[in-house]
Amino acid sequence: MQGAGGGVQGAECRMGNKVTKSLIPGILGTTNRIIHKLVKMKKIFDYLIRLIFAILISSCSGNKPVSEPADIQSNNIRDYLVKAAKDITDNSGTDVISEEEWERMRPERYAEFIEMISMQDMPLSGERSPLNVRITGTIQRDGYRIEKLYYESLPGLYVPANLYIPDNINGKAPAIIYLCGHSLTQKVHYQAHPAKFAKLGFVCLIVETIQYGEVRGEHHGCYARGWFNWYSRGYTPAGVEVWNAIRGLDLLAERPEVDKQNMGATGISGGGAISWFLAAADPRVKAVAPVCGASTMEAQITTRTIDGHCDCMMAINTYLVDFQDIGALIAPRPLLIGQADRDGLNQIESVKRIYNDLRRIYQLHNTPANIEYIDTPGGHSYHKNSREKIFSFFTGHLMGKSISPEEAGDIDTSPESLLSEEELRVYTAGIPAGDRTTIIQDSFVKVASAPEISSEEELISFRNSVVGSLRKISFGAFPENPPAFDSVKVFRTLDRARYGSDIYSFVPEEGWRLKVDIRWRNDPSQKKPLMIVLRNPNESRWESEGFIEDLDNKWNIAYFEVRGVGEFGWDPNLQWHVRRASAWLGRTLASMQVWDLTRCIEFCRTLDGVDADSIGIAARDDMGVVALYGALLDGNCKALILKNPPATQDVASSPDGGGAAIEILNCLRITDVYQLPALVSPAEIVFIGNMPEAYKWAEQVLTKLGKKPFTKINTL
Repeated sequence: MQGAGGGVQGAECRMGNKVTKSLIPGILGTTNRIIHKLVKMKKIFDYLIRLIFAILISSCSGNKPVSEPADIQSNNIRDYLVKAAKDITDNSGTDVISEEEWERMRPERYAEFIEMISMQDMPLSGERSPLNVRITGTIQRDGYRIEKLYYESLPGLYVPANLYIPDNINGKAPAIIYLCGHSLTQKVHYQAHPAKFAKLGFVCLIVETIQYGEVRGEHHGCYARGWFNWYSRGYTPAGVEVWNAIRGLDLLAERPEVDKQNMGATGISGGGAISWFLAAADPRVKAVAPVCGASTMEAQITTRTIDGHCDCMMAINTYLVDFQDIGALIAPRPLLIGQADRDGLNQIESVKRIYNDLRRIYQLHNTPANIEYIDTPGGHSYHKNSREKIFSFFTGHLMGKSISPEEAGDIDTSPESLLSEEELRVYTAGIPAGDRTTIIQDSFVKVASAPEISSEEELISFRNSVVGSLRKISFGAFPENPPAFDSVKVFRTLDRARYGSDIYSFVPEEGWRLKVDIRWRNDPSQKKPLMIVLRNPNESRWESEGFIEDLDNKWNIAYFEVRGVGEFGWDPNLQWHVRRASAWLGRTLASMQVWDLTRCIEFCRTLDGVDADSIGIAARDDMGVVALYGALLDGNCKALILKNPPATQDVASSPDGGGAAIEILNCLRITDVYQLPALVSPAEIVFIGNMPEAYKWAEQVLTKLGKKPFTKINTL
């Protein structure tokens, strides 16, 4: 403290004057030799005074001296994301040692994949709703006809499609489902492909996406609209596309012309990704040929090609998978991977790695010939060589005919062979009443509702269920065995609080070294409660200090910046990338911040002067989400002080990535932030200012169970 420091300095001054006065008579009559000795004595005396002063500070702090960290952490979000992506790619599950081992793993991996593709609520087995196919027109072409139709993949979700049927089919023909990429005109743009398949003798269904079909729905929620709450919902538009394709296979299987034992799938770009996903999800796909639809997670993050990709291009990566894991679910069925060598969205070297890794899985099945790869010159597009290879591939695997790519031939894009958008239009009489295409994202994944809690046992059971689920599907990316704190006292002072302040750095997770600034309002030789105050992004100087300054003096105070805040933040222009890339890596900014907080709490419990059972958290605004989840996962917080917390995590943010970054993967399938105050009971909950209406559910639960109600005040 300033007073203590001033006292020591005053003592030094008085003692120095005393020595000086006692020597004045001698100095006046001495030689230069005596003067030299006195100067030397003065230096020694000054050194001793400084040493005593340092010892006083150290003893007042009650903690070890300043030291150096054992390991240097980069504190760089890009370094962290690249490392996380590399870990996922390097551990992508293709190192199994036998076919038997893989077959034991397959059911669990399949269930995880279905969940990550947002289809856990879809009836993959058992009875499905009627397709209610409606044919709105037929066009006869040279050698085939086109039926313009739509079907109902879910009640109220209609899928426009064109069905290409060869003339003069003898018996049943193999079928292809063609999955459109991100072309604005969908079945019009890609029509030459199903036409070619029909000429080769395949029945081919080309289905439109919900994004660019005759009804314009949403793929770009996180990409362009700021709907980062999709991550909290566990929703990816890929799930809708895969489900629509599965129902497309249902439609084909019901057609009298189709051999349902020989159905294949193909597409490019977004259609390429959905081809991967569909074949992994539905074993009825007997052969698949995705083009320009995949690259490794490491490549996506390292090269930032993820920034150009639609939200449909990857699953909600709860279980930290890469395309090798998805491809392993396809094996041993025939897989042809097509890739352009100068694709602006997929690094070709990474696609080759996927192919080479998957070859090991196919070799385990003794079917190495069933996986093939072709790369072609050019950017993100087909090439004559890849198209001809695809036609040859399906003819061989679904028809049993061995013909070369040259014999299979290429598509016909001459003007006279192509039909107009109007000619291929399905909804000739208007969009079906009640179509849910534009709003399917709001209901495709079931979000959890607040349960009825009537007893202490029910509350405990609900809390345990929530915590267990969160650890599995929201925080599973974080280490089961976190690194040592490797704590360092980086600064100490007797200023800033009655008994001074210590700033510690510690390691919450590999790649990060954060700091916590502890203000000792009480003698640190005695264990006292500690309130951890979360600093806000972009807060003004002294803002947190002003927020908490009137807290009861029994509390010591610690100011903490989680990653993404203050010293540990990054350029705001990087925020959009960080939020999307993190989700592709099985985490979010908010979940990283929650992790940081829980580690900070654990670290603070190791300090002298901290009552390990009396730690609280104070937070404002969006940091309220971090505080509540941190308290829940910690399980032993004494109190929470909340000012203006969000009412829900099911809210949009800013399209540029700014705004509230409170999404946590899959959390809305489990709970929502307004429920958490009830779940952290018996922690004391204090609301400063207005409490959002949604929090009344938690308050009513506690009141019903006879627990302490929330404290509501205007200021501390």
